Amino acid sequence: MLQIKKLRCDHVIDFAAEELKKYLRMMMPEGGDVAISTEPEAKDGFRLGLLEDFSLPFEGEDVRLDDVVHIDTQECGGILAGSNPRSVLFAVYRFLKLHGCRWLYPGIDGEHIPVTELKPQSYHKMADMRFRGHCNEGASSQSSMLEHIDYCAKQEENVYMTQFRISFSFYNYYYSHVRNQSNRTPEPVSEQQVTQWKRGCEAELAKRGLQFHDVGHGWTADPFGMHTGDNSGWQDGTRKLTEEQRSVLAQINGKRGLYRKYPNWTNLCYSQSYVRTTMADAVVAYAEKHTNVDYLHIWLADLDNNHCECEECQKMRPSDWYMMIMNEIDEKLTAKGLDTRIVFIAYVDTLFAPEKVTLNNPERFLMLYAPITRSYTSSINGSSVIPPAKPYIRNKWKAPVGAEEAFSFVREWQKCWHGPCVVFEYYFWRHQYHDLGGLEIARRIYEDIRGMKELGMQGFIDCGTQRAFFPNGFAAYVYAETLRDTSLSFDAIKEDYFSHAYGEDWEQVAAYLESMGKAFDFAYLEGEKSTDRKVSKRYNPDMVQSLSRAPEIAASERALVKTHMSMPTRPQTVSWRLLLRHAEYAEKLSKIMQVKAVGHENLARELGEKFIQDFGKYEFELERYFDHGLGMGAVEFLLHSS
Repeated sequence: MLQIKKLRCDHVIDFAAEELKKYLRMMMPEGGDVAISTEPEAKDGFRLGLLEDFSLPFEGEDVRLDDVVHIDTQECGGILAGSNPRSVLFAVYRFLKLHGCRWLYPGIDGEHIPVTELKPQSYHKMADMRFRGHCNEGASSQSSMLEHIDYCAKQEENVYMTQFRISFSFYNYYYSHVRNQSNRTPEPVSEQQVTQWKRGCEAELAKRGLQFHDVGHGWTADPFGMHTGDNSGWQDGTRKLTEEQRSVLAQINGKRGLYRKYPNWTNLCYSQSYVRTTMADAVVAYAEKHTNVDYLHIWLADLDNNHCECEECQKMRPSDWYMMIMNEIDEKLTAKGLDTRIVFIAYVDTLFAPEKVTLNNPERFLMLYAPITRSYTSSINGSSVIPPAKPYIRNKWKAPVGAEEAFSFVREWQKCWHGPCVVFEYYFWRHQYHDLGGLEIARRIYEDIRGMKELGMQGFIDCGTQRAFFPNGFAAYVYAETLRDTSLSFDAIKEDYFSHAYGEDWEQVAAYLESMGKAFDFAYLEGEKSTDRKVSKRYNPDMVQSLSRAPEIAASERALVKTHMSMPTRPQTVSWRLLLRHAEYAEKLSKIMQVKAVGHENLARELGEKFIQDFGKYEFELERYFDHGLGMGAVEFLLHSS
């Protein structure tokens, strides 16, 4: 009987032991039981513990943050160690991967667990990127949240972030069945229910020892009674303000009010000490109640060029006022004896670095670089030429587009900020839906991570859906594997994922997806190939010929899929059947985009709305893999964006 022996008492190591037991029994179904015990002095069996428990060296800088995995095993036992309890769990998953296990999608249907005998294994690696993870977005069901948290841990990602105090908007997006109410009856959920679900997510994160990042949006509204916990944070255009509330809002063109009527888009008059103190007090009160939060994100309004134009505010850049708020938060947290880490963000107007104010206690802070407007058709690296950052012109600056131009703002920040910086990206938000083959966005992820490591970034958090697995999970797999080990080759990761997902004919699938991606042209769908932007970002009659190839490609793929409907493993069956739906999706979208490409805007929108409703009949079937609400929102964006 195999034995698992924990060298210390720790709830994450307890979970790691249970996971090892479960998958060992699945790999050896006739192997009998696997015993688990706690034996600090154990010398045999599979021994789980920290590096220090085995007198192994730690090569990182911070044992809480740097994940080191060490494996030295034989057929019936050995060492599975990590730099922290979370890393011990990662050591278990890496040990299982070395024996052929793969987690290709979230949930049971994504598990590839071979029946195999255990073999000696030797492995040692510190993850190349310190911060590796996701932030929730899109239409979220609780099951998708829980499965994604589990999936992220199995991919050895160590960060999970939930937006807002509660992510009601995202949950409501799903349970209201936005863009699919003709096929699914809305299922209203309350704020209380969503709050309970968030606590459930927190428990699952804690079970795995993952870093819990929290909130981000809402600090410019909630402390002043402009509620963003519900859907109105973005979408209530009828809100009535008190005079006190109006007095704290940014003054633009001589008036104070909600920017475009939405609280979450509205900045405040940050030169007012009352505003800064009220925000700081709200942050500290939240930190006091939520001591399980590892990193508390404090962001300003979620839109650009809407900062206060009053005489006092114009004396400094938005980032200077922002740093004053950060310093006040730090002082109040210190006075309370709270060690909560704080994350500030270089995003929209705060891309421009402060000129006068710096952080008094940088040890508490982490910087997030969020280049939301950058182009996703190119990457940068250490040899790229970074241009000088453009000057800040209050409420009249233009967002950067090129990756190099966007990064120029980080260079300016680095003159006053010498601490860690993490990239906040958007691959699994709208952009994944512009790549019909999924290989272009995967390539961008791979290049970006390697390039940003060269440029000194210490990790990535992607803001996107929990269901970025259509037509498959290759891009998500590339993301996790490259963050862990930037030395891996793209082609090796591709073969690893596709061969497990599709079996021996995986190269035919890869060729099909590459052809489909080229037919749509990622750069065209991203709006970068218009021949007349006065018509639209996607006006390009020359694209019709390429787009018209999609139905032919889809037809050939259907023929191949029909010979692979029942495969040896469940993930392979799922993968092939997803291609069947993907072929239909691509075929129908190509016809819509052909109309769009020649400038028939109204007809394209009519066809698009019909497509959204028609494809909605598959939402339940596909919902573990495809986010219908966010995905069809991306289709609407293609058709309605000018």
